[in-house]
Amino acid sequence: MSESQNAKSIVRQFYAEMDSASVKNIPNVIAKFCGTDLLWRGFHPFDELCGPQNVAEQFWQPLRRSLTRIQRRLDVFFAGENGIADVGGTWVCSMGHLMGLFDAPWLGIPPTGKMAFLRYCAFHRVADGKITETAMYFDLPHLMVQAGLHPFPDQTAAQLVQPGPMTHDGLLFAPQPAEEGVKTLATIEAMIADLGQWDSTLSLEDELAQTWHDDMIWWGPTGIGATYTIERYAKQHSGPFRAGFTDRSKTRHLCRMAEGHYGGFFGWPNFTAVPSGGFMGMPATGKAGEFRVIDIYRRSDDKLAENWIFIDLLHFWNQQGVDVLARTTGIGRHEN
Repeated sequence: MSESQNAKSIVRQFYAEMDSASVKNIPNVIAKFCGTDLLWRGFHPFDELCGPQNVAEQFWQPLRRSLTRIQRRLDVFFAGENGIADVGGTWVCSMGHLMGLFDAPWLGIPPTGKMAFLRYCAFHRVADGKITETAMYFDLPHLMVQAGLHPFPDQTAAQLVQPGPMTHDGLLFAPQPAEEGVKTLATIEAMIADLGQWDSTLSLEDELAQTWHDDMIWWGPTGIGATYTIERYAKQHSGPFRAGFTDRSKTRHLCRMAEGHYGGFFGWPNFTAVPSGGFMGMPATGKAGEFRVIDIYRRSDDKLAENWIFIDLLHFWNQQGVDVLARTTGIGRHEN
């Protein structure tokens, strides 16, 4: 069995035991599958946690007490070798929703007693049979909206419970042809070269057309929203985003990989930029902020067709002096 397939098997076993575990037994499951020095990176207000016990006590147990009868609804699952050479390693990516009954408060978000979806994506580094690093990114503002809260002003694109790939083929449990992953990663790399530096002499729509299909779908986070076609993406997100920022740093990632027609990356942070023209209905601050992002892509033929985005907007605005979570819920960090 290849390193990637072995890593997939470990992560799938981990998910199966985690999702069926009692709240009390969660620390034991994490300790079984993860290294003792596990480094876990999560969105605001969690940030970096070290060790299985801290991850269990600070994230998973409170979440599972609140979102009961939880189901993991996977849309994308793939693995590969990290294309960022100075980090390296074998990584497994999964994306989808954690669905359950929102029966108790979490982080001050009031329960609804109804179904709720926590949109998430995770990258796991696997070495010597253990998960040693995890990037667990999740759309907390989306859960807030489901609870009737309004963390942000009206967004430029659409607010949705986001589906998986149009092709319904994102669960790559079996090995994929190596050449397809190479093509996907090369397409992602070309897109980063075209768009990641904001320095092309082309129009935005012409830039996008080099690596994106015209009927692309950009599944963005709550606060920005989802948008469809190059023309609407340029109008409803990319154009306003570029207009709102200056001094964008170079792109830097901790993992960038692909398998089959799927690929993605994450950074901690991916880049920094200065809000100088207003963003998300909030005024410019002139203060550089970090963007922690996961991007997942589906390639079709020689261009990108779909893109799922996770951006830690709560962290970004907290750096600008606005604690959106506390302001919206009236409760501080980790209070339930």
